[in-house]
Amino acid sequence: MHSPQLTRLARLSGHIRSAAPADAVTAGFLAVLIGITSSVAIVVTAAQAAGATSAQLTSWMFALGIGMGVTCAGLSLRYRAPVVTAWSTPGAALLATGLHGVSMAQAVGAFLLSAVLVIVSGATGWFERVMDRIPVPLASALLAGVLVQFGTGLFTKMQQDFAVVFPMFAVYLACKRWLPRYAVIGALAAGVAVSTARGEWRLQGLHVALAEPVFVRPEFSWQVLIGVGLPLYVVTMASQNLPGVAVLRGAGYRTPVSPLLTWTGIVNAVLAPFGCFGLNLAAITAAICTGPDAHRDPRRRYLASVWAGLFYVTVGLFGGVVGWLLTAMPTALVMGIAGLGLLGTIGSSLTAALADERMREPAVVTFLATASGITLAGIGSTFWGLLAGVLAVFVLGGRRRGRTAAPEEERGGAKEPLPEGAPR
Repeated sequence: MHSPQLTRLARLSGHIRSAAPADAVTAGFLAVLIGITSSVAIVVTAAQAAGATSAQLTSWMFALGIGMGVTCAGLSLRYRAPVVTAWSTPGAALLATGLHGVSMAQAVGAFLLSAVLVIVSGATGWFERVMDRIPVPLASALLAGVLVQFGTGLFTKMQQDFAVVFPMFAVYLACKRWLPRYAVIGALAAGVAVSTARGEWRLQGLHVALAEPVFVRPEFSWQVLIGVGLPLYVVTMASQNLPGVAVLRGAGYRTPVSPLLTWTGIVNAVLAPFGCFGLNLAAITAAICTGPDAHRDPRRRYLASVWAGLFYVTVGLFGGVVGWLLTAMPTALVMGIAGLGLLGTIGSSLTAALADERMREPAVVTFLATASGITLAGIGSTFWGLLAGVLAVFVLGGRRRGRTAAPEEERGGAKEPLPEGAPR
């Protein structure tokens, strides 16, 4: 083979490695895996509550997968930041109880109202102004409080299914010692091997086919708009978008929030007639793509969320097949890999939350209130945890400390100017 051909192959190989680094691809895959398997049952329940047919349920998966994929990849490439989107899990839980007796057409009307309100929130910029006033220690404590259940769930599941989770934990530690870049994927491989050998996969009922979108003409009932559409908007903003922004801010990314909300709302509105009930900024799965395991260089971590977007598009196109595969996975495998994949992020979040002595007690209040899982007025603990922390700052007289750059070890010692959206 002539040297020019070798040179072209070497360049092509370099481009592939640059666009698809193993750690970024793994982080993107884990984000999708954990995001869907942890709540797909709630989405199915919500669709069934509105009387969805089998075709409409597949259409929901199509619309949600395409919506998350387009916004993940598109916004991440635009801002060069790991912007991860997700469906609204609290919103799905609300729909599972609120859509009984509601027609699918009326439900779509409620989805559209919620999406339009998200667009207004982004276009006016009020939500971003509020988030920019939240101290970094409180944002980091909020993230740690959201994620701690996955850390403890790792060991709870280990007690319940020791034969699957402990080998994953052991492989993770061994890889961390000798092959740190492959720690999570090594643990996943170990879990798949052990659970397969034990026959714990539920593999019945596979039907291979591309998902077909089903259009539902919206109907607007003021009772459903007020009783379902408005609460869907409130829980999406308070329980999803708020911690989602906190993840980006806690990781040091100053990505503008308003256009993120505006675009997620627009895509949500376009896909609502096909079953896209709610798109928002992700928190838990975003933490996987914003942490050091996604890429050593914070400026390259956006690749993880781009790959998450590609995997989400695959979920949408093969909605029935992927949904079947993800629900076939053993619960112990999902909980184990979720806990292991988030250990580093939990640790760095707690470090950032407690670093400033003047903000330490409000940060602890935020962490504990968020981790408690309290729900009041249908709004989850992320909102109330942040509110408790802000109240503690006000009462205790804590002074907000100026925002600092990301720790040197997190930035990889980079000195040159960073692109828009990257940690500064």
